[in-house]
Amino acid sequence: MKAFVLLLNGCSCHRTPLTKFLTMYEGGRTAEALAEFVNKEGGTNVKLAVAPSHVVVLTQDNFNEVVLDETKDVLVEFYAPWCGHCKSLAPTYEKVASAFNLEDGVVIANLDADKYKDLAEKYGVSGFPTLKFFPKNNKEGEEYGGGRDLEDFVGFINEKSGTSRDGKGQLTSKAGILENLDELVKEFVKSSNDEKKAIFSKIEEEVGKLEGSAARYGKIYLKAAKNSLEKGPDYAKNEIQRLGRILEKSVNPTKADEFTLKKNILYTFTSSS
Repeated sequence: MKAFVLLLNGCSCHRTPLTKFLTMYEGGRTAEALAEFVNKEGGTNVKLAVAPSHVVVLTQDNFNEVVLDETKDVLVEFYAPWCGHCKSLAPTYEKVASAFNLEDGVVIANLDADKYKDLAEKYGVSGFPTLKFFPKNNKEGEEYGGGRDLEDFVGFINEKSGTSRDGKGQLTSKAGILENLDELVKEFVKSSNDEKKAIFSKIEEEVGKLEGSAARYGKIYLKAAKNSLEKGPDYAKNEIQRLGRILEKSVNPTKADEFTLKKNILYTFTSSS
């Protein structure tokens, strides 16, 4: 489909008539293509504001470093610039990357497989887009065959990576919850003050065995148990209310994660009371 763009040229300061002319436009229908055309024909230098992308762009040089990193779960989209389905997927894929931007152990990446054909062939890519998941413990890659909606991707990554994010990147109510510590917390809440001290020691012992992100969550459990011992049974409820008030305000995403984790774990100290 062809289009015509009307460009106006003239000098208002001398009240000279505007010169009107039509130029045939046969370029792409993206904002970038239109801006480039207008700048060229109109002698302007309009620049479009572009939101930062959280999708990691892969090349021949960084592919192994990023994708084969055994400390990361990596989702890779193999795409071609001319592929219509790839273009349709791009906005959703960007939302997926944004949702997991704060997860250190998760990477959302893409590779121009038309440009880097050797890498595409190496991983058996024959159509576009092809999505492959490279978990920490299997760097051969497994093909993603799920749905292409945001919720589909988020659910897949949460299941595979043990994360607890929603489509907006916020932590869900499951984030930070450790089943083995929850069982001890149930005993802790129902016990007398003297018994609580013994159960606290068990919690402390279990937390000492944890590693990685679980160790981080365990420390929150331990601190909540200690404060409950020192400040009484209403500590958890009062602290949840305080954190809720903070979260209602404008809080940066990292702090929001921190406060949400604390809230989730504190709820375990109230649910059995």
